[in-house]
Amino acid sequence: MTDKIIALVDGSTYSKSVCDHAAWIAGRAEWEVELMHVLGRREGGAGSDLSGAIALGARSALLKELSNLDEQRSKLTVTRGRAILEDAKALLDEAGVRATEHLRHGDLVEAMTEREATAEMVLVGKRGEAADFAKGHLGSNLERVMRAGRKPLFVASRAFRPIERVLIAYDGSASAMRALKYVAQSPLYAGLAVKVVTVGSDSDRARKGLADAKAMLSGPGVEAQTELLSGQPEEVLGKLVEDAGFDHLVMGASGHSRLRALFVGSTSLEMIRTCKVPVLLVR
Repeated sequence: MTDKIIALVDGSTYSKSVCDHAAWIAGRAEWEVELMHVLGRREGGAGSDLSGAIALGARSALLKELSNLDEQRSKLTVTRGRAILEDAKALLDEAGVRATEHLRHGDLVEAMTEREATAEMVLVGKRGEAADFAKGHLGSNLERVMRAGRKPLFVASRAFRPIERVLIAYDGSASAMRALKYVAQSPLYAGLAVKVVTVGSDSDRARKGLADAKAMLSGPGVEAQTELLSGQPEEVLGKLVEDAGFDHLVMGASGHSRLRALFVGSTSLEMIRTCKVPVLLVR
């Protein structure tokens, strides 16, 4: 089976960023891309009953007309979905990346969980169509995708820029260890500048954890820097990404320390919302 990533695309301005990030990932790892667009159950479906208490003959004529309109709307929705996929595939073709198109009806999370078993990673934009003009809010489906998925989730930022410097948030938890292992073994991160940061109290345990993390990465040949910082993780990490010019943040999807709050409640979405670079969440 050929390795692939699943890239979720819609009609939002984030779709191009998703395609650009997919091209970067596929190019470095030599993976294929499966572009997926999901038509929600309410898209193109029957509308509410607008006939009301109309006389029987007129009501029948109205119901027939409404049915015809629903059918036309459904066809237009499918046509639009195919056009979104075709545009996305054209971007990947231009980048020299092999891509397939997959149009689905139903629930986005259900469709994603069905397909992710055959993929290395799921790629999604930070915001969707409904959130384009509400920049303080994330896409309504993102939290559902975060919680339901089992594969690494790559959350694309609004605009792509080449990824050269990677920051890994590390707290010693099992998922943080998996994140380190993923970076160490994945062809995505070969040759990139990597820094591992723990946010918390200065202690022998924390420093030993960073030393172990550095050793884990150096085995496969990733030369990583390490640093221990104090403060609140969601504030410290966001500021560090901005001030130090990191291009990408990698984190475990849960933890046992203060970092755990990033991935069990609203703080997790807050971190992704405020971080201006793509984030990889490793399960």
